[in-house]
Amino acid sequence: MGQKPYLVWFTGLSGSGKSTLANHLEVALHQQGFKTYLLDGDILRTGLNQDLGFSPQDRVENIRRVGEVARLMMEAGLIVIAAFISPMEKEREMLRKYIGSDAFFEIHVNCPLEKCQARDPKGLYKKVRAGLIKNFTGIDAPYEIPAHPALTVNTEQETIATSLEKVLISLKL
Repeated sequence: MGQKPYLVWFTGLSGSGKSTLANHLEVALHQQGFKTYLLDGDILRTGLNQDLGFSPQDRVENIRRVGEVARLMMEAGLIVIAAFISPMEKEREMLRKYIGSDAFFEIHVNCPLEKCQARDPKGLYKKVRAGLIKNFTGIDAPYEIPAHPALTVNTEQETIATSLEKVLISLKL
């Protein structure tokens, strides 16, 4: 294919802009002739990982499975773009070791909880406030900010275009 396989991993709170940025990145890379595949947490949770809940063990298994799928796609030469909350540092480190640090590009999509709650694109924070969802990352389950991401974008202060430009420059493809 003439391209180096990568796993571009977007992590952040629900509503931070992970999926939006991942979708924009996929379009931009396609326009440049790269072969990619987008893995989105919401989609995989309704299919491959539908048997998993949100316990700590299930969260680890969710990310492990995603890592396996990503690795298979990378073996086919693709640049894999993934948008997952992936709240725990140990899960992301597990991926980094499994994929290889030279092919794992972690992007922290930083956005304050209050802004994510105001956006609430899926109505999840509303359900949390109504008591319909428990163990929700950022509310009653932790989110560990990445210790050493390749890049941090701030979607409260930056436009999507600005954040995307930072991602494209940092990837150095």
